[in-house]
Amino acid sequence: MPARSPMMRLAAVGTALALTLAGCSSTTADSQSGASDASQSAPNASTPQGLESFYSQDLDWEECGSIIECATIEVPLDYADPEGESIDLALNRRAVDGATGNLLVNPGGPGGSGLDLVASSVPGMFSADLQRAYNVIGFDPRGVGESSPVTCQSGAETDEGRQENLRAWVPEDQDEIVEDTEDYAADCASNTGNLLGHVDTVSAAKDMDVIRAVLGDAQLDYLGFSYGTFLGATYADLFPRNVGRFVLDGAMDPTSTASDLTLAQAVGFEKEIDAWLANCLESGECPFTGTVEEAKVQLQQFFAQVENEPMTASDGRAVPIIDFINGFILPLYDDSSWPILTDATNAAVNDADVDMILGFADLSADREGDGTYASNSTDAFTAINCLDRPMDASPEAMQAEATELMRAAPTLGKYLAYGGITCEAWDHDATGKPEVLDAEGSNEILVIGTVGDPATPYAWSEALAQQLDNATLLTYEGHGHTAYGRSNECITKAVDEYLIDGKVPEVGTRC
Repeated sequence: MPARSPMMRLAAVGTALALTLAGCSSTTADSQSGASDASQSAPNASTPQGLESFYSQDLDWEECGSIIECATIEVPLDYADPEGESIDLALNRRAVDGATGNLLVNPGGPGGSGLDLVASSVPGMFSADLQRAYNVIGFDPRGVGESSPVTCQSGAETDEGRQENLRAWVPEDQDEIVEDTEDYAADCASNTGNLLGHVDTVSAAKDMDVIRAVLGDAQLDYLGFSYGTFLGATYADLFPRNVGRFVLDGAMDPTSTASDLTLAQAVGFEKEIDAWLANCLESGECPFTGTVEEAKVQLQQFFAQVENEPMTASDGRAVPIIDFINGFILPLYDDSSWPILTDATNAAVNDADVDMILGFADLSADREGDGTYASNSTDAFTAINCLDRPMDASPEAMQAEATELMRAAPTLGKYLAYGGITCEAWDHDATGKPEVLDAEGSNEILVIGTVGDPATPYAWSEALAQQLDNATLLTYEGHGHTAYGRSNECITKAVDEYLIDGKVPEVGTRC
């Protein structure tokens, strides 16, 4: 969550939360031994007028790890002024001998690092067949990580903000929240400069087409998780003829307003809490008792206790309710982590030990043990979201939204309310808006939805698959956020056959 924001960070985080920052250092080598460039011929896709120098630049891959190569390219800061200032984008790859293509990947966010995904998670997430077939290409989108990052506050300032017990639903706290948020926004503007108004998803999608061109590919093959599905759908809508094989896993609905997204996620996590509580009660290790509904009331009562009396971790840091909730929800992204959440909740409820919960919150914020923050994911998350969708920050609208959230999601709803405060303080108005992205004329796109996905509810995948001109929906009958790399062999087989062989799953396939 933003350092001075009242909001939980319920984001379409994809795989980004479980990754560690990959540092790429240059070497004198031009290329990895045995590595294969999948496409050497010039792309057939047309080059947008005025962008010729960007589309024709050379990629200079250099070793930055035992099996990872890195490169940097330039893109315009503002695509409306390509002769103006340019910014750097950081790329990396796992190149393999005999690869038949390049696969660009995005882990989600917004603010997730594709460099981290490629450096740290590909071996565990992607099948061996997929890793043999493709050079897997990662990139940090503009404003993220190593790609001309958004910069706001120091680690110490971020820690200070996280420890403030400011509750947006409490009237007497709201003035201080507004003041702190304005300070945060001013720091972002001062430390980031003109870039802050150009980290929108449309600009990032245009960057992807530059990446496609410099890779030498006529069409782009892409695997995007969570927010990465919105980035991918935006690309497909802008450049439908340049779409190769696209997998959009854990889809967002591009027609949703900011309020729609918040409400759907609140309801999604409310349902996932029910599922976790059922598992918790069955385990015999649950700190709550009775039925699921009775246990949920006890959970809500405990949250209320933390609201009034923030907990303290063994390192001396205060853990107010918003940071507690940010830690609590992280294991809900993957049902294999439910037993860990049960242990952490047990420790907090029965032993007043909040260390595990704080550890999850630190992981969500990319905080290291020494107090530094390994990435700028929180700042990038805020900056991109504030540009992509307008928010209504009028007191009447925020109060109405809060009422609806608390009605629809009584456990978490109020912690998601009043999000408009953050973007109201921003120097830059939203440039995006909710709209249909149909990518008319594209190759067939594979959309994956997980029935029990709390962060990107299944209905969003259904909606995106219906909006796209040429798409097939693949359904995972399970819990957790996204499916490929964490679900079952049925999903792996379907995705691999599509990406490697071009075979689209039959309509209505459920795994």
